[in-house]
Amino acid sequence: MSQKKTKAVKSEEEAAVRTFDVGDLAVYPAHGVGEIQSVESRVVNGEKRDFYILKVLENGMVIMIPTDNVESVGLRGIIDRKEVPKVYKVMQNKKEAIADNQTWNRRYREYMDKIKTGSLYDVAEVFRDLFLLKLTKDLSFGERKLYDTAQVLLVREISTAKKSDEKTIISEIEGLFITDEEKHPEK
Repeated sequence: MSQKKTKAVKSEEEAAVRTFDVGDLAVYPAHGVGEIQSVESRVVNGEKRDFYILKVLENGMVIMIPTDNVESVGLRGIIDRKEVPKVYKVMQNKKEAIADNQTWNRRYREYMDKIKTGSLYDVAEVFRDLFLLKLTKDLSFGERKLYDTAQVLLVREISTAKKSDEKTIISEIEGLFITDEEKHPEK
């Protein structure tokens, strides 16, 4: 019974750490950066609950997230500016890129699962793998959509973290994939 109590206390502590105020920017997995518009109370199944009302910046979608469910849905704050070089390092680490010996639908499922985690590092892996794959062959329709989604998620969050415009971030990301030969061509 003490284990249950410890878990409950831990959950309360974690919930206390994961709070947002109106106007805060947050990241919702697979949808990207949004702004907390309000915190509202609603009755659901006869029980009063508090919800964050998050408006996704990319498309204006409004999402209601129970305040006591933030951890399980993966809502998190924007990455710190100091984390951006680590995200870039993930994209530069081509050794970890998956060999193309899987079917497109298996890759699609794996990539979608990574995007749904909400981790910018996982999104960076998906972007890197699909970027490298598209250099060697045409992406399927689904892979192309995932590539575009990963790019939007990366660019929006990194530009927000660095307080920079998205075009600059796209240039930085594309620059990560330029080889040394391309950077310094022989005369």
